[in-house]
Amino acid sequence: MRRRLCLVGVGLLMLSGCGEDPAPAPLGPAPKVVRLPASAAGGACQLLEYKVVEQAIGTQFEVSAASRHGKTDTCVLRAEADPRPELALSVTPTTADAAIFADEVVPSGGKSVKGLGKAAYQSAVAAAKGSGVGVEIGWLTGDKRLASLRYTFPTGEDRATADALAPKLVALAKKIDTSSL
Repeated sequence: MRRRLCLVGVGLLMLSGCGEDPAPAPLGPAPKVVRLPASAAGGACQLLEYKVVEQAIGTQFEVSAASRHGKTDTCVLRAEADPRPELALSVTPTTADAAIFADEVVPSGGKSVKGLGKAAYQSAVAAAKGSGVGVEIGWLTGDKRLASLRYTFPTGEDRATADALAPKLVALAKKIDTSSL
């Protein structure tokens, strides 16, 4: 009998724990989200700042990532939640002059751009799997570097939209000082 009473008591204790849990006590105010500058990623991202990019081309980015492969530094800017649009900058040292740049670097169909570095081009970029059309600005800098700035749209954007962005991308390229890299 005593054993049954113990089991009933244990059962009642277990059942008393069932039911709605009390709301957890607040831990304090929500953490403040800090948006680090693009340059915090290092590498070629040191040459870009979100506000400058947004003012020049009208696109807001929140995330930056840098990489180095050999002597080439790269930076990619994206929105926090979406992989496109994307802005990519790459900078690499070169021994090329303007003639070699024109013969070897400018892609087929690339158009000459005046007023940017020693030589420059703009080129349309075809849509690829998972991304839309794009625009690329490439230039030979005064400090012997090849620089490329590529904007890739989300899928569904048309060539006219990309072509309209090209002058804004050239204006942004003119603000990039590769000598600090």
